[in-house]
Order: sequence, then structure tokens, then C-alpha cells
Amino acid sequence: VKYTPSKQVKDAINNNKPILALESTIIASGMPYPQNKEFYNKAAEICYGLNVVPAAIAIIKGVVHVGLDQGQVEHIAADGSVNKISKREIGVCIQRGFSGATTVSSTSHIAAAVGIKVFSTGGIGGVHKDYQSTMDASQDLYSLRETPLVVVCSGVKSFLDVGRTIESLETLGVTLLGYKTSRFPLFYSSGSSFVLPFSVDKVENVVRVFRCNIESGLKSSLLVLNPVPEPDQIPEEIINKIISKSLSKMKSNKIGGKETTPFLLKDIAKQTKNKSLKTNISLALNNVKLGAKIARCF
Repeated sequence: VKYTPSKQVKDAINNNKPILALESTIIASGMPYPQNKEFYNKAAEICYGLNVVPAAIAIIKGVVHVGLDQGQVEHIAADGSVNKISKREIGVCIQRGFSGATTVSSTSHIAAAVGIKVFSTGGIGGVHKDYQSTMDASQDLYSLRETPLVVVCSGVKSFLDVGRTIESLETLGVTLLGYKTSRFPLFYSSGSSFVLPFSVDKVENVVRVFRCNIESGLKSSLLVLNPVPEPDQIPEEIINKIISKSLSKMKSNKIGGKETTPFLLKDIAKQTKNKSLKTNISLALNNVKLGAKIARCF
């Protein structure tokens, strides 16, 4: 497959300059317009301020772009025909000439293929609470198992089965590394009852762990868990009540599969009067900042 890097990304790859991969699903369906476009511009600004090249990844009319211009960002942010594309659908999207916003699994696959080492996102997908009846578990988990990349996130959303997700990551051989935390973060909330086995407080140590993994022959991602900044978090006991209501609505509306997360994000934002959206933007930008600092250390 031919990937099309922007001029900036191509220059950064050729001259070994730091690059940070960014997904596009967070722009297409993680936030409403125009906040999604504003989020991307702030994320790019953070990267440039740290002398890191932002490389948002998307498929536009069948072409895989690594690094987007403003027109392409506008297309992903505002065009309702943009599909949510996971790793398994990359080939179909290219062959049919579709436009697609990349998820964690497809973004990490493409980023690793072009030689990018660090990827920042909001939260990863995981095992859903009704897994026993639906077998619904995110492709993100399997992609983390087989993609050598540093992935910075704020854990998983607490509408997932957090315990099973953590167990799955362990079974799949994905290294979990807390950044200035000893607890597994829950996206909207900075802590949880789940204790992380390892943590670091310097970005240099993130890079050292990743390099040791690679030198040891590991092919999996290093998942860096960076909690939402405390002033912007929503306490677990509050968000869990809101999530329960959203899950009930989702079941009564018979929503499942790919539509699950976008529906829940919108409904939670509505119930919290957009407090959850502000939290989402805060944690995602915080992860961009950390990811850019890590990228600079390679």
C-alpha cells in the first residue's frame, strides 16, 4: 500500500525529526463540529511548540494520508460521509475510494508502517460489559499486541469492562506503564481501584522501556497511561451514574457495534451539559503534550 505523507512529515521522516501520530476518529466522531477542528489545531500547536511534527492520519477518497492540511482536516471534521475505519477495513476503504477516519488500531498500524514511533490518543477501546453475549471487544487490543509503538492514552472509558480489558492487555502481552500514576486511569476520572504494576515519572524512562522491549524482540506496543488533569476530571461516582443511564438508552435503542462509542459520548455530553466534552478535550491535549515530549527523546 502506498502511503502519502505531507511535505512536513516526509521531511521529518527523511531527516529523523520527531513526529507524533494522531488518529482522526477523535476528530470525526469523538467531538462535535467545530470543537473537533479547534481541538486538532490546538493539538498541532502543542506539537509545533515542542518542535515536533504532528501527523494526523486519515484515508481521503481512497488515499492514505499521513499528515493533513487544513482542507483535509475540515473534510474529516465536517463531512458526514466519512466512515470510521479500523485496521481490518483499511484495504476496503482504499479499494472503494472512500474517506475514512482512522481508529487506534488503523492509526497505529499505518504509523508503525511509515516509521513513526509515538502515537497519542484519548482512550483506547476495550472489552464491552456485555461481552459474554455479544463477543464485543475492540480491535485496538489486538493491534496493541502486534504493533511496536509507544501509545499514550488516558486508559479506557468506564462504560467498558475495565477489569476484563486490563486482563486482556496482560494476556496479549502489552506492557502497561503509568506516567506519574500508580492507578489505571478511567478516561473521565484520573484514578481507579486498579493498580498498575509499573510507573515512571520521566519521559526519558518511557523511551528506555520501549527500547528495551524492542531489543528483547517484543513486537507489542508500550501503553503509556496518562491520567486526565485533576481540575478537569469528573469523579468516578458521578460519571458512573451518568454512564448507567446512557447504557440503558443505548440498549433500548438497540445500538451496537461501531455506533456504540459515538452514541455514548454524545449522550454523556448531553447529560453533563458538555462537561464531559471539556474533559475529553483536556485529556486528549494532555496526551498530545506528553506524546510530543516522548517523541523528542528518540
